Amino acid sequence: MANQWNGGINDRRIKEEICEIGRRVYAKGFAAANDGNISFRCGPNEVLCSPTMICKGFMKPEDICAVDLDGKQIAGTRKRTSEILLHLAIMRAREDVKACVHCHPPHATAFAVAREPIPQCILPEIEVFMGEVPLAPYETPGGQDFANTVLPFLKPGTNTIILANHGTISFGKTLEDAYWKTEILDAYCRILLLSKQLGGVTYLNEQKSRELLDLKKRLGFDDPRFHVEDCDLCGNGAYRDGYKEEMPQPCAFEAAPTYPGYLQKPTYAGGSAPAGGADVEGLVKAITEQVLAAMGK
Repeated sequence: MANQWNGGINDRRIKEEICEIGRRVYAKGFAAANDGNISFRCGPNEVLCSPTMICKGFMKPEDICAVDLDGKQIAGTRKRTSEILLHLAIMRAREDVKACVHCHPPHATAFAVAREPIPQCILPEIEVFMGEVPLAPYETPGGQDFANTVLPFLKPGTNTIILANHGTISFGKTLEDAYWKTEILDAYCRILLLSKQLGGVTYLNEQKSRELLDLKKRLGFDDPRFHVEDCDLCGNGAYRDGYKEEMPQPCAFEAAPTYPGYLQKPTYAGGSAPAGGADVEGLVKAITEQVLAAMGK
């Protein structure tokens, strides 16, 4: 059987990849000076991570640290990043996650500072590769309270979270996958800001929005809208139960139109709920009719 953890904390290839992702983050302007941190789970209780107080664009494999899932440093000559607790909280909650990239991409971080929700049902690539991006509440960085802010938003299919007044955290099965999510999000936020200068955004209609989610499912990508029965198709509602305070409300952009959720019956002619979805009213009606018929009424 192949070793799913590769070479563990001594795997130089993984350390080199962390350094490469650091160079990309720095080159794109996603992390100024010593900002940002990167991690990769390389064992059942072992995680490689970038150290504190180092520019991500100039890391060497020898700089990379290792910690256990509780955050205790177990290897490395440099001190581990204090924000590794955020990465570990995600890895403990989601066994499918092996890599995390935290940084401050400027366009996405502008939304974090404004606490403006990321609109959906606008750009095909965002619907297919990302989906809803929740906005976690602010907490002073570095401690466990900060790490815990993301826990209510780790539904299956979530791959990126905006951290209020701070930055972003993206995650996936590989370091490159986690990094790409950051790049895609920041490019989308830049497009949104430019479109605002031109007069605003145009939302896709219900049918086209649903077609993109059908495509996403066929490609094998997950999405919270495939699991949450009562969320709106593009109204930023899949995480409503995670917001202890009021849900972020759009201010800079017109609110998305209200469409039935992906698991619900569409409103347009010829539309149908996906296999395994639920047309609840129709199902209840059918069962009631069968019960009454069986009772002879």
